[in-house]
Amino acid sequence: MGHWAALAAKRATRTIPIVMGAIGDPIAPGLVSNLAHPGGNITGFSSLLGEMEAKRLDLLKEIVQHLSHVAVLVNPTNRYTGPALQHVRVAAEKLKVSLRVHEVRDPTTLDSGLDSLTRERSDALLVLADPFLLNQRRRIAQVALKIGLPSAYSYREHAEVGGLIAYAPNFGDLFRRAASYVDKILKGAKPADLPIEQPTKFELVINQKTAKALGLTIPQSVLLQATQVIE
Repeated sequence: MGHWAALAAKRATRTIPIVMGAIGDPIAPGLVSNLAHPGGNITGFSSLLGEMEAKRLDLLKEIVQHLSHVAVLVNPTNRYTGPALQHVRVAAEKLKVSLRVHEVRDPTTLDSGLDSLTRERSDALLVLADPFLLNQRRRIAQVALKIGLPSAYSYREHAEVGGLIAYAPNFGDLFRRAASYVDKILKGAKPADLPIEQPTKFELVINQKTAKALGLTIPQSVLLQATQVIE
């Protein structure tokens, strides 16, 4: 479940056990105060999407020669965005890359955000994890390709519709592990005693069709990390 669903469940009960499947950041929205000892009736798994935004920026740096300006598409209404964007800013400073942040929260602001992308001509595009932006993935990928922007995303579905790369935890593995927590709780374990665990399996999806359309050659160092290459 997303953090919004987990928050709704938390408001509904303080006694019924709640197991989170893949929350980007369980602490920022106030779901738990401690990963090792969550306390209360909530436990589960974190996808660490915020921390992984830095890795996506690293991948763009490897792929795009002379990367200096990166456009970042974010939804400011998502509580995940603030902490995730901070990770990106720290990574950008280390890589000596400047960021141009575009806030979009609905179809209207997406229109203006994509128009801004077209006008400013950055070197690449980073799209932070968000349900609305995931829902608009095809349109975002099409615009990025049209204006020649290599793009990196948080969900494989973005790469499947034309985004250049997607780097993320293996969500299937996280949900299977969440089922093991449900089993433990049904057998008597208390959610308060089960630590919030982190992903151990990751996937990098590369769309070679998009790379060729952009005139890019994906470095061998990046290809070797791929779990799937879309030809």
